[in-house]
Amino acid sequence: MINKLAEIVGAQHVLTGSDIARWREDWMGQYHSNPIAVVRPATTQEVSEIVVLGNETMTPIVPVSGNTGLAGGASGDGHIMISMERMNRIHDVRKDSRIAIVEAGVILSDIHAAADKEGLVFPLTFGARGTALIGGCMSTNAGGSNVVRYGNTRDLVLGVEVVLPTGEVANLMSELRKDNSGYNLKHLVIGAEGTLGLITKAVLKLAPKPLAYATAMVAAPSIGESLQLLNKLQDATGGAVEAFEFMPRAYIERHLEITNGAREPFDQPYDVNIMVEIGTTIAAKANVDDTGQTPLVSEFEEILAGLFETGAILDATVAQNDAQRKEMWSRREAAAEVVLTHKPLINHDIAVPLEKVADFILAMEKRLPQLDEGAKAMIVSHLGDGNVHYSVWGKSQDPQVHDAITEAVEDETLKLGGSFSAEHGIGVSKLSSMARRKDPVSIAAMKAIKQALDPNNIMNPGKVLPQ
Repeated sequence: MINKLAEIVGAQHVLTGSDIARWREDWMGQYHSNPIAVVRPATTQEVSEIVVLGNETMTPIVPVSGNTGLAGGASGDGHIMISMERMNRIHDVRKDSRIAIVEAGVILSDIHAAADKEGLVFPLTFGARGTALIGGCMSTNAGGSNVVRYGNTRDLVLGVEVVLPTGEVANLMSELRKDNSGYNLKHLVIGAEGTLGLITKAVLKLAPKPLAYATAMVAAPSIGESLQLLNKLQDATGGAVEAFEFMPRAYIERHLEITNGAREPFDQPYDVNIMVEIGTTIAAKANVDDTGQTPLVSEFEEILAGLFETGAILDATVAQNDAQRKEMWSRREAAAEVVLTHKPLINHDIAVPLEKVADFILAMEKRLPQLDEGAKAMIVSHLGDGNVHYSVWGKSQDPQVHDAITEAVEDETLKLGGSFSAEHGIGVSKLSSMARRKDPVSIAAMKAIKQALDPNNIMNPGKVLPQ
């Protein structure tokens, strides 16, 4: 097998033994892999030949991108692991049509930099953008902090190239905004976590780069009133809200404990802390005036002052320079470091309708002590799109207690019409949730698609679909 792989990509790109140490476990140290080899193809043709070999020998194929996933989607044993890191070319950035054509192994922050050179932005962003690869983002339909304005990854991809489980290459590299020519196969493979094929290339949708930002930390009276605050800000700014991120007091306190130089967001502590950012592409609002401030920031301060007068907010701090803006973003993007400072950690990534976020959090405040007295919820939320990262710092070490907490989270989520998986994918960590909670008819339909496209079940087996 190793010799055949070496014939395809070259011996130096078939890694075994100690050379695959960095792929043996995910960055959380929770999920482990024992592949036959890690193979690093440089072209779609090489990916195709590897997949054909896997099919001929009935050997599982597991793709890996930046290995920053949270659900064990790249774990396995006895498989060929395909690393996309050499397929890292940005083929084109077209300013007029506002698209980028990239390979699956391009680092997300490199796409940001390439778009920025053309005065554009690829708005998908999250803390791991310096290591995450765009192929992994597409495979999990990643979300991030700017979903409230731009949508998830699926909304930002016009076309893809994908190697199917047979090794055939499907050219779905459309640059069209409208195309009704049959099933949307692009949407089928995005979010499939490599179970239906390997995405090798994509056409990404770019947006005009905001000429200026206004960023603030805002204290709200309650989580429930935060949705009204979001709507008021959207109305006042013409829908310019780019981020609306919730951090409760417990999160702020832990961030202060573990981060050198971290500061309180306000002069006094509040329970509901929200980072808000708005952006503008209007030059008149972005030009710096004689006071060194942009009209956008002045306008934002006036909006917040009015909301303070009506009691819609309790306090606000507006960033006056880029350093203060970065400080606000670093507080929010430190979520992984904050949450991972305690074990056992029972991690959840749920979504509920916007007006139900408060209901979910209040319901779990009642249920959690009944399941594990002394357990503590460590929450951070993309509040603008209803996505709550509900992590629990367990007191009990009993796995059955942890399972009971997860079932309670699922209970409350589904009561509110939500989803137990918002943006991190299913992988292996949520297979039991899929089995318990996903509509059986939907699972049967997904299994039929999997069987039709991958009858030998070689593409990332054991992920997404419960047995």
